[in-house]
Amino acid sequence: MAASAKIVSLEKPDPTGDWTIVLPRRGKQRRNFPKLRTPEQKQQSWAPTDLKTDPDRESKLMQKLQIYMNKVQDSQFYSTFMDQLQTPQILDSIFRVLGSEAKMQMVIYGIGSIESYEPPRLQLSLALLMKRKFNWIGDIEVFDPIISVTESRVLEALGCSVLSVNEQGRRQALKPTLFFMPHCEAELYDNLLQANWRVDFLNHIVIFGNSFESYEQYVSLNSTVVHSRKHILAVRRFVKELEIKTVSDDYFPAFHDSSWHFFSLDPETELHPIVYEPSEKLL
Repeated sequence: MAASAKIVSLEKPDPTGDWTIVLPRRGKQRRNFPKLRTPEQKQQSWAPTDLKTDPDRESKLMQKLQIYMNKVQDSQFYSTFMDQLQTPQILDSIFRVLGSEAKMQMVIYGIGSIESYEPPRLQLSLALLMKRKFNWIGDIEVFDPIISVTESRVLEALGCSVLSVNEQGRRQALKPTLFFMPHCEAELYDNLLQANWRVDFLNHIVIFGNSFESYEQYVSLNSTVVHSRKHILAVRRFVKELEIKTVSDDYFPAFHDSSWHFFSLDPETELHPIVYEPSEKLL
């Protein structure tokens, strides 16, 4: 969605109120890229809490994932997903993010337990199949605080890197990055946007995950949750969102309400730190 103003900020509500975007008057603004730093306390060293695994358990999980990858690849869901992903509308957006880079790294946040639950297995299978299909997808990094030693070893055997730091979603996009985040908590998306609250960083990002439009609709009915979604809501006017089709009930739990999100901000746009003001329209 094209930007219609050069400065974006938010003003604070009362405890039961909501925020609104404030758009100052138009005019040439001096570009100012503040140095964004991720608070050290937000990133903590991490390792699986369980210390035991065995080759048999790892082999069974690997076999299970291979079965799921084959299942996904042969599904109507996958065919429809790939058809959409290869349309000019999406490919043009991807290559705009890539710019002069040949690869876009993939960061998978909040995958859940691939050993215990089906939706994480379906989500990981799709990510791995995308990597196999497209040469513009680079290295895959994965993190979820509940990942076990067994899951970590299997992920690494599949060519993924498991992060040793809990970034809390606050990865700065210094280069083109696809954040693969279906069904993550709203706070994780908001942390990601806050850490990249700069035009050049946001223009490096592609997000596959929960619909930002749906978050906006939900907040219109429940303004008490706005704090955890403030960056999602503030960036909405600069997002091109394309919803995917789950096609089959088998894939609904893993991918319902998921969308592609592409950011397109004019280089002259300045994103000011978010503050609040009362708004009556949602009270």
